[in-house]
Amino acid sequence: MIATIGLLVGIIAGLLLQPSVPLALQPYLPIAVVAALDAVFGGVRALVDGIFDDRVFVVSFIGNVLVAAVMVYLGDQLGVGAQLSTGVVVVLGIRIFSNMAAIRRRLFKA
Repeated sequence: MIATIGLLVGIIAGLLLQPSVPLALQPYLPIAVVAALDAVFGGVRALVDGIFDDRVFVVSFIGNVLVAAVMVYLGDQLGVGAQLSTGVVVVLGIRIFSNMAAIRRRLFKA
């Protein structure tokens, strides 16, 4: 319940305050969002499997976002930022879809 309230407060605050992302950080935001979604779907899968641990979730969430952002930053520094960004999104996308498939199989026995 606390997470749901926090989500609603965050959405309302975002809509009211309309924060802007600094220009230097804009290339990293989509990657960070996809990495965060990967952690969320991994957490949901763990919850459905009955092995959810809030500490593991928080570490995974922060770790995924930081590692993805660092990878894209290093790719920018090496001149292959677009290709590395695409690779990160593909890998995380595959993980998200595999977690969704596992959740679906567990919930619907399909």
